Amino acid sequence: MDDSGDRKDRKATAHIGRQWLGRLGKTDNGIVTVTTRWADKNLYYPLHAVPYSPGHHFPKGRSDPGFRTKLQIAAELARTAKATGVAFRAMAADCAYGDQDSFRRQLGEAGMPFVMALKPGHGTWAYGKDAYTPADAARAMTWTDPEHPGDWTAFERTFRDGHTETWWAADAHLDWWGPDGNVRLVVATADPATLPAKATWYLATDLPRPGGPREADSPEPASDLHEVVRIYGIRHWIEQNYKQVKDELGWADFQVRSDTAIRRHQTLVTCAFSFCWDAWFSPPPEDSPGTAPPEPPEEPGRPERGTNQTPPAPHGRLARGHTRRPGLARPLDQPPTMPASLDECTPTPATGTPGPDQRRRRRPPA
Repeated sequence: MDDSGDRKDRKATAHIGRQWLGRLGKTDNGIVTVTTRWADKNLYYPLHAVPYSPGHHFPKGRSDPGFRTKLQIAAELARTAKATGVAFRAMAADCAYGDQDSFRRQLGEAGMPFVMALKPGHGTWAYGKDAYTPADAARAMTWTDPEHPGDWTAFERTFRDGHTETWWAADAHLDWWGPDGNVRLVVATADPATLPAKATWYLATDLPRPGGPREADSPEPASDLHEVVRIYGIRHWIEQNYKQVKDELGWADFQVRSDTAIRRHQTLVTCAFSFCWDAWFSPPPEDSPGTAPPEPPEEPGRPERGTNQTPPAPHGRLARGHTRRPGLARPLDQPPTMPASLDECTPTPATGTPGPDQRRRRRPPA
C-alpha cells in the first residue's frame, strides 16, 4: 500500500488541497490518492484506489464524521482486499505507514500480517541520551567480518535484471520489540559494518520466526529473515506501477472536477493497465487472410453535404472467432484494426459553404 500525489491548480476540484506530494517531494496544491497493489516477484496488479480529501472539504473540518485520514483509508483498503478474497502473504508499506503504531495495531487486530519500514530514528518513548532507535539496535549487534558474522545471517538477493548481491539480516531488540515479541525488528543491510543509509532497511513485522514460541499459536506461517526482506523488496513494484500509470497512461491527466469523474478516470486508467498485462502474457494472434468486402457503388454527382468521409472497412483486419470466454471483450486480438482505419481517413478539401473565418477579409499589411 502507498499513496501518491499529483499537482493540480484551482480550488473547486474535489479532493484538492495544499498537501505533501511525494512525486514532487514538496508541499503543493494537488490531489493525493491512497492505493493498494498486489505484487509478487513476476508482476504487480492494481487493487483499489481512494482519493484523500483534506479537512477543508468538510463542514466541520478534520473533526467532521465523514473525514478520514490516509491511514484510515489505507486500513479500510486492506480490509477490503481481504474481504474480496485477495490472497497475500503480508501487507507491505514504507515508513510513512510503518512508523504509525496505531496503523500497525489496526492491521494486527484485523488479522492481516505486515512488513513495514521504519525510519532509522524511530525511537522508543524516552528522552535525550536514553532514546533508543532502530539504528542503535543495529549497531549493538555483533559483527566482525563475513567469516565471523556474529548476529548476522547472509542471504542472496536476486534483482530484476538477474544480478545477485549478498545482503545480511538480523533480528534486533528495541524495547519490547524482539525476535519473539508481537512485533519483530528486522534489520537488512548490504554492509553490517557501516550500515549505509541507501542500502539498509529497518523493518517491523508481526510474522513469527521459525522455531520461536509464537510459531505454534500464530495463524500465519513462520517467516525467516530472508522471506521478510523478500516481502518488503516486492513493495518497490508499486513505485514502478506509479511511473507507468502516470507517465504512460495519464493517471493525473484529467480535466474534471467532481469526485465521480475523477474516480471514473482512475478506473479507466487501471483498466488500460490491466489490458497491458493481458497483452504482455498473451501470445500474438496468428495472421490469416481476410475476405475483402464488396466495394460500394459510386454515387452519381456530388452529395448535397459534401463527399463521404466514412472510411472503408479495413480488409483482413476484422475480428476472427469468438472471445476466449463469455463476457470477455478482447480487442487485443486485432490491434491494427483501429489504427489502420484511422490511416485510411485522408483529409479532403472542404467543398461546403465557407465558415465565418473563411469569409472574413484579411487585413492589408501596414
